[in-house]
Amino acid sequence: MHLTAPATARPRTRTRDADGMAVASFVLGLVGLLVFNIFLGPLAIVLAAVALWRGTNRKGRAYLGMGLGVADLVVLFTFMQADNTLSWSF
Repeated sequence: MHLTAPATARPRTRTRDADGMAVASFVLGLVGLLVFNIFLGPLAIVLAAVALWRGTNRKGRAYLGMGLGVADLVVLFTFMQADNTLSWSF
């Protein structure tokens, strides 16, 4: 009787973690367009890069998360130029 996981469980877990990171990157990038874009934008970019590096099956979601993270920073810098502060509001 074996109480340990089979040897094939490790690559699946790594891919599943990478898939979760890709989805998290997309969600954080999307939310970051509205709030906390100075934090959520870079976090979305990093999570997408790590997910792609680990070989996610959701490459499109990771690329979208990366693009949304960049868009978060563009929105932040655009609105910062309008009123010369680090914050912005509607």
